[in-house]
Amino acid sequence: MSGRRRARRSLRARLLAPLVGVVALALVVGLGLLAYRLVGAARSGSDVAAEPSSAVPSGASSGATPSGTTPSGSGSATGSGSTSPSRTASAKASDTASADASVDRPAQGACYRLGYDAVVSPTSSAKAVPCRSRHTTQTFDVAELDSVVDGHLLAVDSSYVSAQGATTCPAALVDYLGGSEERWRLSMLRSVWFTPSLAESDAGATWLRCDVVLRSGTRLARLDTGLAGVLATSAGRQEYGMCGTARPSASDFSRVPCGETHTWKALSSVDVGTAGGAYPGRKAARAAGQSTCESAGQAAAGGSLDFEWGYEWPTREQWQAGQTWGYCWAPA
Repeated sequence: MSGRRRARRSLRARLLAPLVGVVALALVVGLGLLAYRLVGAARSGSDVAAEPSSAVPSGASSGATPSGTTPSGSGSATGSGSTSPSRTASAKASDTASADASVDRPAQGACYRLGYDAVVSPTSSAKAVPCRSRHTTQTFDVAELDSVVDGHLLAVDSSYVSAQGATTCPAALVDYLGGSEERWRLSMLRSVWFTPSLAESDAGATWLRCDVVLRSGTRLARLDTGLAGVLATSAGRQEYGMCGTARPSASDFSRVPCGETHTWKALSSVDVGTAGGAYPGRKAARAAGQSTCESAGQAAAGGSLDFEWGYEWPTREQWQAGQTWGYCWAPA
């Protein structure tokens, strides 16, 4: 009996062994599939959190738009709504900067109270003041910067972008003030310009702010409102024309608006060279306007043989700043 039972048990074990193997194999396969799904889900969640802002679906904010405005929608950087806390905070901060860039875009006609040092800075964070109050600058034009060259986006503080103000704003000021370039040269009204800060540029700001200022010696004089077309009128040219406190060769000579106390007046300008050209040197610049200004001085004296005249030629520093002309002067 014992031998027969052992034989039956051995037969039963041989029959069950394959079945146990199949069950174990199925269990292993099932656990493997479950692990694969869990890993896949984890990877999918990681991809969503790291999705770049350029892949943001329509209707969701990217944090910085080319126009400098923030579109309607959530601050989420994904379309599924699953974001990491750090990504959400970054998106919200970018949205705030973009909104600020839109709100702070300069308004044409806005007035500011700035000192001389402030107007020669590339950027300005000063707030506008009512134009009826004392102010020294007024925005007469807001242009767009060209910051793309050969398909590459340049930084707002690059020399190419920064130099655009030196050509755009003076040309726009001539049109704004009325008259001609010669009348603008013979005035004390000048243009200054500001570009967005790096933070504003990163938020999408691309504006170029052009302001008009009235120079008086080494300071800025108070501006009046209504300067559009002012140099097209004789009264405007008399008020804002270029005059001097002494003859140009005097040590106490200073340029001031003709509306202020003065003893000499600029009669005309003399081209010494062309913009972009090399400075001809002090001797050549000095000789360029001698005969022209002498004739202008005699004409201002009514043709008299007893007259005074002066010639102010551009210095190297003025030449590099864009002034490639000199001035003829005579007593006022």
